[in-house]
Amino acid sequence: MKGQDEFLEDREDNQLCRCKWCNLKNKKYVDYHDREWGFPEYDDHNLFELLVLESFQAGLSWECVLNKREDFREAFDNFDLEKICGYDEEKIQKLMENRKIIRNRRKILAT
Repeated sequence: MKGQDEFLEDREDNQLCRCKWCNLKNKKYVDYHDREWGFPEYDDHNLFELLVLESFQAGLSWECVLNKREDFREAFDNFDLEKICGYDEEKIQKLMENRKIIRNRRKILAT
């Protein structure tokens, strides 16, 4: 099975047929569409990141969450499961004060 980059390199004209939902004005969204969406993921760390991001997406658009992805990685210690399991009330409060991420206490606690 071809990987994402191999798939893109096979396109001589580099023009992909993209879904209507893909906002072509948002490079992060286009990159996500072209390199991640629709490709199987088997890495536990990457799957955990997606699970967390999807939980924060509830009630919002995926584009909104995707735009904050790097901020989420920084705030949640690059989605290091061991570190997240050790979060205490002080860390949770720090996350609640972080204006770069979605500050929903229930979503943070769910993570």
